[in-house]
Amino acid sequence: MATLAQSVPASPQPLASLWEFLKEEVQPYPGRSTLAARMVIAGTLAMIITMTFRIPYGAYCAIYAFTISRDSSQITVRTARTRIISYACGAAYVLIGALFFLDDPVLRFVWVIGALFIMFYAISAMANYAAASTIGYLIVLTVPLWDEHISAEARVEGTLWAIGALTIGSVVAVAVELVFAEIRPGDDLLRSIADRLASVEALLASYLTERTGQAAEDRVTRLALLGASRLRSTLRGSSYPRDYTEQMGAVVALVGRLVDIAANLIHLNVQASPDDRQRIRTLIANIAGIRADLLNQTIPSLAELTRESEALGSVPLLREMEKTVSLIPEVFSGKSSMSELALSPSDGERPWRLFVPDALSNSEHLKWGLKGGLAASLCYVVYTSIAWPGISTAVTTCLLTALTTVGFSRQKQILRFAGAVVGGFVFGMGSQVFILPYLDSIAGFTVLFIAVSALAAWFTTASPRLSYFGVQIVVAFYLINLQEFRIQTSLAVARDRVVGILLGLFVMWLVFDQLWGTLAGVEMKKTFISNLRCLAQLARQPFPEEKRLAVEHSFSLRETINANFDNVRSLADGVLFEFGSPRQQDLALRSQIRQWQPRLRTLFVTRIALVKYRLRLPGFELPEAVAKAQQEFDDRLAGALDRMANRMEGKALEGGDDFENAFERLEVEVRSCVSEGPQPSMRQKLQTFLALSRNIDSLTTSLEEEI
Repeated sequence: MATLAQSVPASPQPLASLWEFLKEEVQPYPGRSTLAARMVIAGTLAMIITMTFRIPYGAYCAIYAFTISRDSSQITVRTARTRIISYACGAAYVLIGALFFLDDPVLRFVWVIGALFIMFYAISAMANYAAASTIGYLIVLTVPLWDEHISAEARVEGTLWAIGALTIGSVVAVAVELVFAEIRPGDDLLRSIADRLASVEALLASYLTERTGQAAEDRVTRLALLGASRLRSTLRGSSYPRDYTEQMGAVVALVGRLVDIAANLIHLNVQASPDDRQRIRTLIANIAGIRADLLNQTIPSLAELTRESEALGSVPLLREMEKTVSLIPEVFSGKSSMSELALSPSDGERPWRLFVPDALSNSEHLKWGLKGGLAASLCYVVYTSIAWPGISTAVTTCLLTALTTVGFSRQKQILRFAGAVVGGFVFGMGSQVFILPYLDSIAGFTVLFIAVSALAAWFTTASPRLSYFGVQIVVAFYLINLQEFRIQTSLAVARDRVVGILLGLFVMWLVFDQLWGTLAGVEMKKTFISNLRCLAQLARQPFPEEKRLAVEHSFSLRETINANFDNVRSLADGVLFEFGSPRQQDLALRSQIRQWQPRLRTLFVTRIALVKYRLRLPGFELPEAVAKAQQEFDDRLAGALDRMANRMEGKALEGGDDFENAFERLEVEVRSCVSEGPQPSMRQKLQTFLALSRNIDSLTTSLEEEI
């Protein structure tokens, strides 16, 4: 690792990198336009309601209506329900605190400081992050109100109006989601399953033409890495009958298995013969038929099945895909065992928790509360001392940008500032100067409102690396133009908002960077090492003798690994925003990890397919001798991954079997079984298994040489 800086390739020009980044983020993807449209419609309806009925806090009503929309109407409803309950809890906390501490300025000050600390501690320690952050946001929103020199009745009334506005925004968002669900027939679960089947169809179709099908490959790879956890979560939260839930659980698992197999085709050399092309066409027709039947809510059926005697071919994994597709209709016919097909984590009710298990034992939660509380308290002291309530957005900035690492925090701070400048100065002040003077009705203002909201929605639906920029455009524009029930003519609102953001960013830099900073480069390295160890665990397991328990553990590992991949990517972005003596070393490590990540992802996807052989699922059974050789190969693979992690941690390498010859021993065993003349289907299965294992061997060897 000491020579990393010498091996870093020349970095591309900053402007070119920024342009490539923006092009990647603004690319459309399935469902993006619809999601953006729902967000714009919800925000616009909330604006019209608040302006028509003169509801205070109309800007926050529109902001919440805009941001609460999700990919699934069920998730949106649950999110809205959680937030509405959280509004009530936050209001109760504010009103009870005011009841005891309002009359004494000193006690009032102590109560506000304590509330800010509790707010950040709860965000870290509560099991439901959305509920904790919503309560915190309501506290931040209403604290300036209780500092004003107005009657107690007006303060209580203002607090209740804040709850009412936020609730209206949530209800509007839910109503829009439900209307769209009616316009687009079918439920979210079936549509998501259909999207996955369509992606596999597109990939298979690309093998029938001369085109590469890069878009289809990217889509299938992304779905394989994502897994089926969101589908299982949607299924658990649904109100389907028990029998149908079991059936759809099996379908979700089979479709996820089909996507996993298809993702591995991308990394194999596929040369389809004329017979294989016909089998691929038949497979595409069957997948399309199943997809149409599911969307029409009818029992799926197969147009044609490939006979076992016809299972030989030159395309790896084709027989496994045919077998998986053939099992989907059997789920509804009762021919197959649901417990054998579904093989997903148990869907029993999880115990409800208010706090995470280590809320009291882990000192990091307390440290987080102290850091966030100190930053927010400093902002509160500043704006109250100089009697400038317009810059109270400084406290909101602390709440919204307090993240775990310096790079993460700074990245979000930059996005917040950039979004505030674009939404506040460019669109907010720009419209005040050049557009609003020429508008004389709410209809004209609505057109402007929709245009700005549409642009912001497109950025908001980008990846987490850029989505916060779109949110801040909306927040800044709405706060400027929806603060009063008339066209905003004063430029002071935009000025105060940006000044408040600058104050919040400065205090966050002081507290989170200079006092208690955690470098993104350090966290990036830790997360990458953690992923190597998780992959080693996945290689050692599961054991077929404990199939149900093994499957639950492998699903958990899979979701952890996938989340770690995303975290490494985000932390790598955060490294760019860090400065200081270790910057060059962190940038060198970032460059190397970004080169290793794609190969590690490919190894992960391939390993997912090999797990099915390890578990001996239907269609993936291996001879006993090969199964034992696979277990030995997997143990050697796990040892190699652990050695890579030890090297990156600077630990002394432990003795163990070398991985170099592990694949050769597995290959000898497989070829020995093939020479004994098994059934044609078993011969094809062994050849496919060997191709996947060879891919694992190549990836692991190259990574071990470099790390």
